[in-house]
Amino acid sequence: MQMKTAEKRSTPSAKRLTLSVLIPCYNERDTIEPVLDRVEAVGLADEIIIVDDGSTDGTLEVLRQIEAQNRPHVKIVYHPQNAGKGAALVTAFKHATSDIFLIQDADFEYDPREYPVLLRPLEEGISKVVYGSRFLGGPRKAMNFWNMVANKSLTLTTNLLYNSILSDMETCYKVFRREVVEGMVIHAKRFEFEPEFTAKVLKQGIRIYEVPISYNGREWTEGKKIKWTDAPIALWTLIKYRFVN
Repeated sequence: MQMKTAEKRSTPSAKRLTLSVLIPCYNERDTIEPVLDRVEAVGLADEIIIVDDGSTDGTLEVLRQIEAQNRPHVKIVYHPQNAGKGAALVTAFKHATSDIFLIQDADFEYDPREYPVLLRPLEEGISKVVYGSRFLGGPRKAMNFWNMVANKSLTLTTNLLYNSILSDMETCYKVFRREVVEGMVIHAKRFEFEPEFTAKVLKQGIRIYEVPISYNGREWTEGKKIKWTDAPIALWTLIKYRFVN
């Protein structure tokens, strides 16, 4: 029976799942267009939703130029003022129309060439949610020690509270079926999106599938936005959503 199921999934007549790449963007003047070019070069996105979250550094001008290029599969949505990554992603969810949503940061930390690896478990029906893990042996730029400690501590807390064995809860690369977020209310405005989303996925009884990815972390001097003060907020978010919806 298992062999027949596998053959059915691989048949050429199976319906191809469509893909929306969601890019929250805030003050990424130098990277947003090259990142968009990289996403397009992979050739897998049916639509790309960019949500500018109130940029003030010239990013708006770059996005207007992109709009003028008439890329039909690219949609740009503008927040009048900065509301945070979580708020930008909630907006992106509302505008995306594909079967699968993939979250892509607007910088060079994550490589779109790894989309096929991220998508395969969803296409094969193994899981509804896939995370790209920076801690499963893929090549990576050495991150700040305390950043690593914070990441691993928050992931350990997630595993303890939600009976899971994740290796990287805070990863940007979260890929999931559209129905996972249909009806899901996300309250997070900033970087607490990661723990809130993860908590609500695990409380649905969904087992998250992880795949190794590469990681080229940037420094704060290069525009990295998450701060140490976001860690206690993430910790509280994990605890809170263990007991409330």
